[in-house]
Amino acid sequence: MLSPRYLLGAAGTGRQDMDGFAQAIGDAVALILSGDAALWAIVGLSLQVSLAAVVIASVVAMPFGAALAVLRFPGRQAAIVVLNAAMGLPPVVIGLLVYLLLSRSGPLGAAGLLYSPTAMIIAQTILIAPIVAALTRAGVEGVAAEYDEQLRSFGIRRIAAVPTLLWEARQTLATAFLAGFGRAIAEVGAVIIVGGNINHVTRVMTTTIALETSKGNLEPALALGVILVSIALTVNAAVGLVSHRARALGHA
Repeated sequence: MLSPRYLLGAAGTGRQDMDGFAQAIGDAVALILSGDAALWAIVGLSLQVSLAAVVIASVVAMPFGAALAVLRFPGRQAAIVVLNAAMGLPPVVIGLLVYLLLSRSGPLGAAGLLYSPTAMIIAQTILIAPIVAALTRAGVEGVAAEYDEQLRSFGIRRIAAVPTLLWEARQTLATAFLAGFGRAIAEVGAVIIVGGNINHVTRVMTTTIALETSKGNLEPALALGVILVSIALTVNAAVGLVSHRARALGHA
């Protein structure tokens, strides 16, 4: 049986741990509110890289997803299966492939892009493009089925209808864009491989959280964690709002 002294000691340790955690949270909030230049530079780079990646991915993946939704060709179902499977690719594998492409011995090594924000954008673009394409395909396919008769009556071919269908599915495209951004901003595996987590160059929120936690510096890690969670909650709320509006318009 445990002695009362042991139980009191354990309780005291627990209180100290809770006090320490509360202190770390308080220091993290204070760091955020202080407007620390280094902290917000990391946040800014994270937003810059992720937004660039999702814009590039959307420009490529949305037309591809829409075309896959409306065209009928041999192997289409297999292409959809591959696209859906690509949504679950491990980020570290994507990072490794991009690393091999951009390394000195790789086919794009002469460009000198490894360990740069550009390399991180490339990795994130490859990572989120299947997500954007798959969500676009699902949305445009539903709209295409709804407007199929009308498009046929006007004599519009399926492929020619893609711009119109993209516009009609704009709520879904907004959701796909936000989902891609949410995935990109939270990524750590691929960006740390191709970016190298270099201070003032390629250090973003996720890689900084991992680094500072390993060093025992909880204040900056928690501060960036609070900001990252806030961004994730905002993106999820925006996705929910867009989806709700799309459903409301569909029932109108």
